[in-house]
Amino acid sequence: MIVCYIFEIKCSRGILSTLIEFSSKHRDEAKCIQDIVRYISLELRFISPSFDPKLVGIETRVNKIVSSLRVGLNDPCMIAIKGIGGGGKTTLAKAVFDHISCLFEGKSFVENVSKRSSFGLKKLQKQILKDVFSGQCIDNNMEMQRMRNTKVLVVLDDVDDIEQLEALAGSPNWFKPGSKIIITTRNEQVFKPHQVKLIHDVNQLLLSNDEAICLFSRYAFGGEIPIREYEELSSQVAQYAAGLPLTIKVLGSHLCGVDKDGWIDAIDRLKTIPEEETLKRLELSYNGLSKDEKEIFLDVACILKGEMKDEAIRVLECCDFHAKRGLRVLEQKSLITISNDGCLGLHERIEEMGKNIVLRLSPGDPKRYERLWIKEEIEDILKNDLGSEAIRCIKLEDTDLSSTIIMKGLRKMNGLRYLYVNTPVGKVEVNEVWQYLPDTLRSLHWPGYPLGCLPKTFQANKLVDLAMVQSNICQLWEEGQTKALEKLKFLDLKYSNLTTFDLGMTLDLELLDLKKCNEFLELHMPLTPLKLRFLNLSGSKVSNPNFRLTPHLQKLTLSIKDVKHLPDSICKLKHLKYLNLKSCKLLEQLPTDIYKLHGLEELHLTKCFVLQEITNNICMLKHLKYLKLTSCSLIEQLPEDLGRLECLEELYLITCMSLQDIPNSICNMKCLRYLHLPHCNLVTELPEEFGRLHCLKELNIEGSGIKYLPTTIYRLRDLCIVWSSGQLEWHGFTSLKKISKYTASSYVYSCE
Repeated sequence: MIVCYIFEIKCSRGILSTLIEFSSKHRDEAKCIQDIVRYISLELRFISPSFDPKLVGIETRVNKIVSSLRVGLNDPCMIAIKGIGGGGKTTLAKAVFDHISCLFEGKSFVENVSKRSSFGLKKLQKQILKDVFSGQCIDNNMEMQRMRNTKVLVVLDDVDDIEQLEALAGSPNWFKPGSKIIITTRNEQVFKPHQVKLIHDVNQLLLSNDEAICLFSRYAFGGEIPIREYEELSSQVAQYAAGLPLTIKVLGSHLCGVDKDGWIDAIDRLKTIPEEETLKRLELSYNGLSKDEKEIFLDVACILKGEMKDEAIRVLECCDFHAKRGLRVLEQKSLITISNDGCLGLHERIEEMGKNIVLRLSPGDPKRYERLWIKEEIEDILKNDLGSEAIRCIKLEDTDLSSTIIMKGLRKMNGLRYLYVNTPVGKVEVNEVWQYLPDTLRSLHWPGYPLGCLPKTFQANKLVDLAMVQSNICQLWEEGQTKALEKLKFLDLKYSNLTTFDLGMTLDLELLDLKKCNEFLELHMPLTPLKLRFLNLSGSKVSNPNFRLTPHLQKLTLSIKDVKHLPDSICKLKHLKYLNLKSCKLLEQLPTDIYKLHGLEELHLTKCFVLQEITNNICMLKHLKYLKLTSCSLIEQLPEDLGRLECLEELYLITCMSLQDIPNSICNMKCLRYLHLPHCNLVTELPEEFGRLHCLKELNIEGSGIKYLPTTIYRLRDLCIVWSSGQLEWHGFTSLKKISKYTASSYVYSCE
């Protein structure tokens, strides 16, 4: 039967020779058949591959590398992909990883090894172990022993030092036979001591002329081929990009929408750049930015890479940049990337270009740089009091410098607009003479800030964004001082020692985050309505805030531990989209007027231990998309009309120990994608019409009382079910896959 199927897929001589090799190596017939099936599964992936269509020419390159890996065979294999930055090493390695990772017992893709190793190679070791063992890493030595019994696929991206490779993939005997290790690097000296025999030089895998024009056209014209009158010009640009995907992409994005004269001008400038100076070719796109966009790009390249988009926008807007538009332009020009979860990124070559632009304005003289990000240079400037007005931004992470030296070293920086300092948490005395912060600051982030208040001399009249997480601050100003922070919009003091706060001193404040300020007692409200949009008081001791004076609130998190009823004013918040009630331990019921929160999209109830019912009026929240109840241990029933929440996409009922059933009406939820009932042990069945939930993607019933699934569930072809392996197998689901985000006893079955 197997042999017939092999010939049906028209296998090549290469596959036949591999099958012959299988049969010669295996005397155990059953084991041989297993390996042949695994190998054929891989070949079937090549018959119907699923590659990102934006990756021109990627399929042939992936196939070449996978062929050399000999996936399915039990010989150990370590390969290297080497070559110039911007040549597509990481993209190629990621495509190979995505293509074959399902065939391994464990997998890990470690990005940016060269940069991340500066924070310690042990952290990267732990990442690999946690990835491979589904987040269950406890002891490095013990897990390394387990690694020898697990067939893994590991990619180490951008390795630039022998020590990194020795620490993360010391030798083949670290891994079970059949494991595959892929290394990407610019420096071939890295892998020579490991005697890596399979080396793919990305310089030999660069895009052909036709591929280059195709990729360029996608970014310049939005299609596979150039517009007719631009064919010759496109060919010239592609030629100057020398087959480097990154350069092609950046140049294509830069020329998109530009007239012919602009193209000719760009090509004339490209002709003056020597072939080896690829960074200057990328700079062509930078030179085409407006002044505002250039400043934003340099801030991202030097300071804000890795930040979340919303956080970066906040910092940039504080400095009077048009951040939303600027980031959109930079992304359109392929100078930055924004991940699905909103994280800002740059290709290492583009980051290098940005930093070089800053450095060459004052070569070898860090005190004249506008942006400082190198720890040793910043510490030298601060220790030796070398600051200057030229310095605009500082990012100093994990420094051991005393707060006295830091503050003293800031005294000459009268142009500083952004300061990030990360010092060890703990109370430190700073001589009052040296307590200083520049009045020019727009954005100040100092986790672990050591003082109980801001310096007396700090006027803060330009300050828009202040974040002092896990700090010793207990009040903004010393007793007797009152300074209005007229421009302050964002204040983040979570995990600090703050006790009271007067919103009347910050009338423009839009965000106030006091999460886990356990000593916070009183929030003073002014008589005039506030602009506040985000408020987090979870963990505080505030008992009865007046929400009539915060009519613009959109996001609210509360922990009111000692009251039985929420303030009536909470239902007046017409703009509220997010409400999170955490550890309201005496809360007996939700307001009957909760239906008046017409714009509410997300509702969380966590550890509301005496809450016995969810009011039926909740079913009138027509825009609610997300509902989560966690450890609400006395709730026995959900509203019968819960199905009226037609927009609900996610429903989480976690460890609700008294909950007895799920109302049949949930089958009317046309948008429901996630239903989680873990550890609701009294819930014993799902509605019989469960198969009507056509949008459902994930069902988690681990630890519930459910023993049988409704027959209609088999209609849901793309459903992932998280349950114990025994129960899934009993129901006929035999193709199980353990997934990392759930506990050891959880499995997923995909009805595909």
